[in-house]
Amino acid sequence: MSDPTVLHVKGRVLAGPDDIRDELWVVGGRISYERPAGARDVRTVEGWVLPGLVDAHCHVGLGTHGPVPEDVAEKQALTDREAGTLLLRDAGSPSDTRWTDDREDLPKIIRAGRHIARTRRYIRDFAHEIEPEDLVAYVAQEARRGDGWVKLVGDWIDRGTGDLSACWPRDAVEAAIAEAHRLGARVTAHCFAEDSLRDLVEAGIDCVEHATGLTEDTVPLFAEHGVAIVPTLVNIATFPRLADGGEAKFPQWSAHMRRLYERRYDTVRAAYDAGIPVYVGTDAGGSLAHGLVAGEVAELVRAGIPPVEALSATTWGARRWLGRPGLDEGAPADLVVYEGDPRADVRVLADPRRVVLNGRIVS
Repeated sequence: MSDPTVLHVKGRVLAGPDDIRDELWVVGGRISYERPAGARDVRTVEGWVLPGLVDAHCHVGLGTHGPVPEDVAEKQALTDREAGTLLLRDAGSPSDTRWTDDREDLPKIIRAGRHIARTRRYIRDFAHEIEPEDLVAYVAQEARRGDGWVKLVGDWIDRGTGDLSACWPRDAVEAAIAEAHRLGARVTAHCFAEDSLRDLVEAGIDCVEHATGLTEDTVPLFAEHGVAIVPTLVNIATFPRLADGGEAKFPQWSAHMRRLYERRYDTVRAAYDAGIPVYVGTDAGGSLAHGLVAGEVAELVRAGIPPVEALSATTWGARRWLGRPGLDEGAPADLVVYEGDPRADVRVLADPRRVVLNGRIVS
């Protein structure tokens, strides 16, 4: 998608939390902080500028009942794009979305392959459902299919006990995480409850999704090992509805889910205060809509994370964590322009003035 138009983006360019510039130029789809010589066809865009937002936990190609057709996956990606979310870490999908890599008008995706779950211990048609003796082989398979990440389902409801419980024995996750690391992939895991966390962290996991089960015992452990969390608070907001729906059959599980929900903000604030890296993710896909990053940032602020840190969790810090550039010299011009200062009010993120992807104004 070549475009001869040069963009002149001016106002307040937030290249970093402490790196604020007056302007940048987009030439040949890439960022420059030097005015191009002899530029004739120049379009000016003004406002407050951030790198394209990051959703570090979403699922393109996943619907309520499993994989979706390409046209539905396309709509999911476009919904994220319209919200200014231009980098997605797809935390597990049964669909092959590699075709999006050829679309310069769609957000960039970092894939974790397909979820790996214990047999009958996850949502039907979402994951590979296997037993512990096969975990290493499946982790190796998804490490090769993904973009440097593998996704485990660390806990889920055990119908025998009627409550959340860990899915994998310690020796299995140790071997699986070691194999992923040998292949150059990082590992993350879905974890709602408490009892899977210590084994996963001590086995060397890199990230935990949701992490609602963090306690005063495991928060220091995460901090010591540098394990990141992606709280997905906009998804945790659904826990009371889920608990209501399952109460008749699984009352213990329902009560547990409500407790996790009620302390969600305290959990996230305790993690942040302890120095645990916290990143923005929505869990979009499945049953949750795409395009909710602004709401997730607002939830992190509500939990007590300072606004600039919450912004970093979806911009500068998140991109650095995922190994992707921000508003750097020569980087692809993926940026979002806002009417007001998002540091003063993160709710500004819900209303982008302009979205620029690969150097072209797409919204």
